[in-house]
Amino acid sequence: MEGTLKTADNPAVTAAALRLRTGGHLAVRGIDLHLGAGVHGLLGPNGAGKTTLIRALATVLRPAGGTLTLLGHSTGTGRASAWPAARQLRTVRAALGYLPQDFGYYPRFTVDEFVEYMAWLKGVPRAGRRRAVRSAIERVGLAERARSRMKALSGGMLRRAGIAQAIVNEPDLLLLDEPTVGLDPQQRLDFRALLRELGERSCVVVSTHLVEDVAAACSNVLVIDAGTSVFQGTPAAVAAAGRPDDPGDSPMERGFSALVARHRGDAVTVR
Repeated sequence: MEGTLKTADNPAVTAAALRLRTGGHLAVRGIDLHLGAGVHGLLGPNGAGKTTLIRALATVLRPAGGTLTLLGHSTGTGRASAWPAARQLRTVRAALGYLPQDFGYYPRFTVDEFVEYMAWLKGVPRAGRRRAVRSAIERVGLAERARSRMKALSGGMLRRAGIAQAIVNEPDLLLLDEPTVGLDPQQRLDFRALLRELGERSCVVVSTHLVEDVAAACSNVLVIDAGTSVFQGTPAAVAAAGRPDDPGDSPMERGFSALVARHRGDAVTVR
């Protein structure tokens, strides 16, 4: 795709002391990031700031402080004068794939029409657009429902259509917010395999509260709580942080619980 920025040699995401506001609330409080190709899991309790961070990486939300660079382009430093020009934002967005928790669509569009429309919005070249649309729909297992209207799909099928639009432009930076909501167990297994495939050439960031998805699909894990970074490392390192008596039904869940509890205990001690 013309204008696509490769991520193999350079990080797709870098942030320093990044702060983000939602309304008057400081939801992210000074996070540092350095993310390259691979699948990165963003874990945290409800209200930890995961969705806010994903929205900033998708260029929907402007930084309130610190710096954020996506695919080699600065997306602001918290000053109005530093917000990038429209052309620069278009360049970054053309190389992004984004699935928010709640995505909009035209109910009367078919799956095929919806994904093709999104491909057009992202600037996928006309010559290869139909091929890209068919490939994206097939990769999420919706080929047999390509002519079904969006309003006729189940919740899980809608989620898969959302994933299809996110990957139709073969993005260098793919951002998925709670992507497995509504998927059945087999679909989740298929989705994890797709994530691993996408992570071979792209930077994939998956925000979720489902620890088992992170354990199965991610090479790197970022745990956040109350808008701050708690831990960054491998899934194995998360699991190793837990003890048998920590809450959770698996080593990953116990490790995640231990990391969050430790962070909250340290915060209380500091006060």
